[in-house]
Amino acid sequence: MSFYRQRILAILLIACASFCVALCLRYLLIENSTIGAMCEGWASGWACASRRAIIMVVQSVALGWIALLAAALNLLRPSLWKCSLAVAATSCGLVLYNAGLAGLAVALLLLTLARVSPKAVCMRAQ
Repeated sequence: MSFYRQRILAILLIACASFCVALCLRYLLIENSTIGAMCEGWASGWACASRRAIIMVVQSVALGWIALLAAALNLLRPSLWKCSLAVAATSCGLVLYNAGLAGLAVALLLLTLARVSPKAVCMRAQ
């Protein structure tokens, strides 16, 4: 398997995993009426604490800003870890109510794919 196929496979794996985690967080913790009723009175426990933390992150639009910043940095200087961070934050942002900024991050990630490599520019100049 070539190096580029391994990178694409890794990015797709990260996107699928973060999408599944975001779906589980949304439907099992945030929108679950049983946990919501239990956590209304500031009950202690890992479920209530993580639910409050996720709601704070969602309300502050942090996932959207992280996705947008990582996608912009990846557009300027592409690397595997920046692209992975951007893809993970974008997929979580799309599922967890930060769709505006995460959608803009998707557009920047698509522009990264259309970016001309420096090797191709050097080849044309000769």
